[in-house]
Amino acid sequence: MEELEPIVDVRASSIDASRLVEAYSRIYGFMAGHLAQAVDTLVEGLGSSRLRILTFTGNLVSTGLRGVLAELVGSGLFNVVITTTGALDHDIARANGGTYYRGAFEYDDEELLDKGFHRLGNILIPVDSYGPRVEEFTRRLLQSIGDGSRIGVSDLLWRAGELIDDENSILKAARESRARVFVPGWPDGAFGTSLFMEAQRLGKDIVIDYFRDMKLLADIFFPSEGKATALIIGGGISKHHAIWWSQFRGGLDYTVYLTTAVEYDGSLSGAHPREAVSWGKVKPGSRRVVVYGDATITLPIIAGELLRRAQTPGRSLI
Repeated sequence: MEELEPIVDVRASSIDASRLVEAYSRIYGFMAGHLAQAVDTLVEGLGSSRLRILTFTGNLVSTGLRGVLAELVGSGLFNVVITTTGALDHDIARANGGTYYRGAFEYDDEELLDKGFHRLGNILIPVDSYGPRVEEFTRRLLQSIGDGSRIGVSDLLWRAGELIDDENSILKAARESRARVFVPGWPDGAFGTSLFMEAQRLGKDIVIDYFRDMKLLADIFFPSEGKATALIIGGGISKHHAIWWSQFRGGLDYTVYLTTAVEYDGSLSGAHPREAVSWGKVKPGSRRVVVYGDATITLPIIAGELLRRAQTPGRSLI
């Protein structure tokens, strides 16, 4: 195995995407046109919506896209973030000194195990850059909470953002922009397991109460006044949580999916916004676009253009 190079987070504001997006609108076929339409949909939606939702899956946070996601969250363009425990794991690990490396899909996994690496696609994660970093941080987080506390996951992540000093951290960005982060599958990963294990180690009686998050979500989603926009990256529980709660306000007004999943198997991850219309999760006649492609390619272009337009005098999106 050759000498490894570390993964570096990218900032979306450093990307000049305007000419590329304009070229895509002219190329049009096949996903180029969809990407250009996605930018236009988000610009209109974010500029007119009270509720602005960003969802993404954890695997993306292991890549340099973490910086793009943090910048989008920190910009104030989105005020609700829904993601997975894996996203917390990678954000916390990397914010606390964990270094991830460039690898290859073809590496021998038995050799990687022997050398002390996890593999996530073509990303290599040293064992000591992952679990131990999350456990140490979770211990510090729980030490800041009183014994006998009952706390929601979103409130806990609010506190976590205060303990992180990394400009590319999504949790730090959310805390600074006052965006709420929700993780419905919070026990399913290193962070959730560490909360349990470290609470036992510290001898603390702490209850993680997701009903408190659901009360916050109800307060956010049930009011039907104003419009709602969602940029949904990937599928799974983060996607479904966003569109599920959106039905209680009459559905989304602007919806953009970035995905690689197909709809023919009936999965939620592959389902198009038009299917969500039948459930009341997306409004009939609303603006909606699906962009097929790897989000590590499509999102930096979209994010770069959104941030450019948001910073253009007289064209603020928020």
